[in-house]
Amino acid sequence: MITDIEDFFARGCGRCDRFDTPDCSVQQWRDGLEGLRRICRSAGLEEAVKWGHPCYMHAGRNIVIIGAFRGDFRMTFFKAALMKDPESVLEKQGPNTRHADAIRFTENAQVAAMEPVIKAYLSEAMGYAEAGIEPVKEVREIELPEELVTALDADPELAEAFHSLTPGRQKSYVINLSGAKKAETRVARIEKFRDKILSGKGATER
Repeated sequence: MITDIEDFFARGCGRCDRFDTPDCSVQQWRDGLEGLRRICRSAGLEEAVKWGHPCYMHAGRNIVIIGAFRGDFRMTFFKAALMKDPESVLEKQGPNTRHADAIRFTENAQVAAMEPVIKAYLSEAMGYAEAGIEPVKEVREIELPEELVTALDADPELAEAFHSLTPGRQKSYVINLSGAKKAETRVARIEKFRDKILSGKGATER
């Protein structure tokens, strides 16, 4: 992954084999991405690189991150649960996303057209950061697949390790296992995940 902000706009994020090629999604959406960069910087946000992408910060807190995909490019808000979204422009990025957190663009010209709205949303998020306002924590019970419950009941060491994981890491296993249609596939995945769980990692972590 890239660590220099200029590399992102010139070459891409470095997270796939399309990096630094004409096929990189950043090249397709460069004008729009540079427009988002200009708006963020003009709002007074601090620019950094995180997870291979441009991230914009204020008052010591991540405010937004921008990225490019094959079909669109996005500005994603951190602490999205706080956002009021009066223009109804925020979208959930997937079925497992809890809050609508992203403005999605499918044309480069949309950035200029939406600039007043983007600036207003950035100002709102920056205000929360300055005031130290955090979203209310939502306690949600994670429903475990039957095969995982059986495995945890039969393996105290695994059970202790699993319940010591953060809710997000626990959820990553639930999502992965729930994606398998057959019970035997879920059982096989649990066996494969055992060492990772014992190491305190989530399903997608290396």
